Amino acid sequence: MTNRRTAAALCALAILLATVAARSAADDPPEYGPPKGTLVVVGGGALDGTGILEKFIQLAGGPDASLVIVPTAGGNRNQDGTVREYKEADIVAPWLKRGIKNVRMLHTHDPAVADTEAFAAILRTADAVWFNGGRQWNIVDSYMNTLTFKEFHQVLARGGVIGGSSAGATIQGDYLVRGAIAGPQIMMTPEKEHERGFNFLRRTAIDQHINTRNRWDDLIPVIRNMPELLGIGLSEGTAIIVTGDRFEVMGKWKVAIYDSTRLYQPWEKPYFVLSAGDVYNMKTRKIEKLGTGAGAGEREAGR
Repeated sequence: MTNRRTAAALCALAILLATVAARSAADDPPEYGPPKGTLVVVGGGALDGTGILEKFIQLAGGPDASLVIVPTAGGNRNQDGTVREYKEADIVAPWLKRGIKNVRMLHTHDPAVADTEAFAAILRTADAVWFNGGRQWNIVDSYMNTLTFKEFHQVLARGGVIGGSSAGATIQGDYLVRGAIAGPQIMMTPEKEHERGFNFLRRTAIDQHINTRNRWDDLIPVIRNMPELLGIGLSEGTAIIVTGDRFEVMGKWKVAIYDSTRLYQPWEKPYFVLSAGDVYNMKTRKIEKLGTGAGAGEREAGR
C-alpha cells in the first residue's frame, strides 16, 4: 500500500511540475516579436490580390480603425537638396479607396520636429502604422530615438499593428541591412547611425525584393558576421504576420530563413525556404505548420 501511495504521489508531483513548467514557458515574454501587437512585414512589390493589405486592415480593427501612414522612406530631400514635401491627399488616397475612414499621414525630415509632443501626438490614438517603401535610412534619419520613435513602439504596446513594405519591412528589424547612403547594394553599412533598425522584430535582419532583384544570397555574409541574428528574406507580394515569436507566411511567393544554428551540407545554400501558410517559430527555429505552398522537400533544400 505504501509503495502505491508513494508512486501515486510521485506521479501527481510529476504532473504538477510539468504543468508549472508548461505555464512558465507560455508566460515567458517573446524573444523576437513584440509582447503585444502584431507586425506585418512585406517584401515589396504590388500587393493587389495577395490579401496582405486586407489582413493589415483587419488586424488594425477594420474600416473604422485609426491608421497612420509614414511615407518618409521615399526621401527627405530632392536631388537639388531642397526639402521634399508630401501631399497628404496623395499618401492617404490608396487607403481611402480601400474603405478606411480615419487615415492620416505622418512625415518630417527633421528629427527635432519628430521629438516634439505636437508631432508625435497623432500616434497616441493610432490603431496601426504603415511604413511605405523607399530607402530605409531616411526613416532612421527622421525618427530614431525621438519621441515619435517611442510612440511607434507604444502602438504595439497597446496591442496595435505595425506594417510596412520594402524599406518599410527592413526598418522593422534589429540590424538595418542596405542602410548605406552610398547605395542599396551595400549590405552592411559603415555608417554607425544607419546600422540599426527600429527593432520591432528583435534579433533579426530583414531583406526584401529577394526574388525579382535576385537577392537570395545577400543575407548570407550578414548572418555569418552576426550569427546571433536570424535572417529573413522576403519575396515581392509576400509577407510574414508576426505575433510573439511566431509568424505565418502570406502572399504570392517565398520567405528565406538564414539560421546560423542550423547545419547545412556543403552543397546546400545556408538558408531554407518557407511558403504561404507555413508557420515558423523564431525562438525554437522550427517550422510548426506547413501551409499550402511548395512541398517540404523544396523548402528543406533551400530552393
